[in-house]
Amino acid sequence: MNLAGLILRAAGWHVNITVPPYPRSVICVAPHTSNWDFVLGKLAYASVGRKAGFLMKESWFFFPLGYFFRAMGGIPVPRKGKNGSLVNLMVEKFKASKSLSIAITPEGTRKLTKDWHTGFLQVARQAGVPILLGAIDFPSKTISIEHTFIPTGDTDNDMREIKKYYSRFSGKYPDQFSAY
Repeated sequence: MNLAGLILRAAGWHVNITVPPYPRSVICVAPHTSNWDFVLGKLAYASVGRKAGFLMKESWFFFPLGYFFRAMGGIPVPRKGKNGSLVNLMVEKFKASKSLSIAITPEGTRKLTKDWHTGFLQVARQAGVPILLGAIDFPSKTISIEHTFIPTGDTDNDMREIKKYYSRFSGKYPDQFSAY
């Protein structure tokens, strides 16, 4: 077991990642109610010997944290409408890479929201990559990636199916998460 796995085990967490190690994928991560989700997710994926980049609000990329986050695979997300389409940028990154996995929290915030962002579905469909459904369940202290989702192009129906999957999980702050 590597250091990431030892840290999680010492903290009482269990990791269940059963999906194949796809060379390119979008990792949808929910519930997202705490900054601990980032730490736990990175440790869990590293514990099985895998690496993934992540999207994070641009304001977190200040000196010196910006260097640290970029070195870990971080991609700064500008405020809406600034610097063009994030979907197009991500699709181009996937098309230019033989190996790329990016973790995205569709809620886009740690606060309660029922309006999840659909960009991760568009990126996966346009780039032709699978979506791995990653969940961080605080009550059971389990981090799992057990299902692969292939977007159909019907965004509303795809989102309903994905939210239905996540409805059984609970974040660190359960009142800050809604899958409906």
